[in-house]
Amino acid sequence: MKTQIILPDEEGIAKAGQILRDGGLVAFPTETVYGLGANALDPVATRHIYEAKGRPGDNPMIVHVSNLEMLNGVARGFTDSQKDIMWKLWPGAITFVLHKHPAVPDVTTGGLDTVAVRWPERKEASAIIEAAGVPIAAPSANLSGKPSPTTFEDVAEDMDGRIDAIVKGEQTVIGIESTVLDLTSDVPTILRPGFITKSRIEEVVGGEVKYDPSLFQKPDSDDFHPKSPGMKYKHYAPKADVKIVEGDKAAVHEAIAKLSAEAVASGIKTAVLDYEGKGDEAAVRYFANLRQLDRDGVDVIYIASYDWDEVGFSVMNRMVKSAGYDILEV
Repeated sequence: MKTQIILPDEEGIAKAGQILRDGGLVAFPTETVYGLGANALDPVATRHIYEAKGRPGDNPMIVHVSNLEMLNGVARGFTDSQKDIMWKLWPGAITFVLHKHPAVPDVTTGGLDTVAVRWPERKEASAIIEAAGVPIAAPSANLSGKPSPTTFEDVAEDMDGRIDAIVKGEQTVIGIESTVLDLTSDVPTILRPGFITKSRIEEVVGGEVKYDPSLFQKPDSDDFHPKSPGMKYKHYAPKADVKIVEGDKAAVHEAIAKLSAEAVASGIKTAVLDYEGKGDEAAVRYFANLRQLDRDGVDVIYIASYDWDEVGFSVMNRMVKSAGYDILEV
C-alpha cells in the first residue's frame, strides 16, 4: 500500500474525508496525539485499524464525532446530568464512555455494550470528521505498544505503507491521550487520566469523581475486559528498557547517577528523563523524548519520578506502562 501525504488545507481535508468515507485509513492530528481513523460504523474499515496497528481485538477504540447528530448515532440513553457534563467539557481532550447505539459494530468497541466517544477541539480533526460525514474510530496512529505519535514524522515512522494517507499537521499541543471518563457508572469514573484532570471534572460534576482501581495495579488477568484504551496491555514502550526511580528527590538523583554510571561502565548506552515534576511539560515532551531516544540507539532510559501534580499523574500513568511496571523505590 502506498501512503499518501495530505496537507491540512481545504483540498487535503476534503480528500481525507473521501478516503474515510470510502472505507480507508487516514492518520490525522488532534490536540492530544495523532489518531488513526476509519469509519466507526464500518466493521471492515475498523478491523483494518487493528490490522495496521497490530492491536488486540478486545482493546476498544474511541469514536470521534463533530456534531450532535453523529453523537446520537453512536450513543444513546444519556441523562440530562450526563449531557450537562459533556457540554461543559466538549469539544476537548476528554472521552466519555456511554451506552452504545446498535449501529456501532462490536469490532469498534471491543465487543462491549458501551462506546467511548470524543469531540476533538483541534480544527483540522473536526474538519476531517465533518468532511467524512461519519463518526471516526481513531486510536493513536502508532504500532500497538509503541509511544503515541505527537508529530507527523512519528506517524510516518510507524505507518508508512500500512495506511492510505497521513494528514501532515503540526506537533500536537497536549502530547498525551485524552482523559477517559465513564458516565455509565453510578459515580463518574476516570478510566484513563489525561490533561483534563480529576479536580477539573469534579468542578463540572459538582460532586464525587473517582479513579478506576485498575489505574493503581497491573491488570495482568486474561479475564480483564478493558472499557477504555490503555487499561490492559503494555503501552507506550520504546525499544529501550524503561526504568522508573521513585522516592525523595535527592535520593532519586543519587540512585540514577549510580545506576547510569554502572550501566555505562558495562557498555550500555543510557539516558535520563527528569521533568522536575512539571506535568504540563512532561505531557508535551514524554512520547517525543522516547521516540528520539530510540532513534539515538539508547539501551536503557531512567525516569525520575517524584511529587507529580495532577497532569503529572496522567503522565506517570503512561510512564509506568512504558516501563512495564518496573519501578525502583529509593
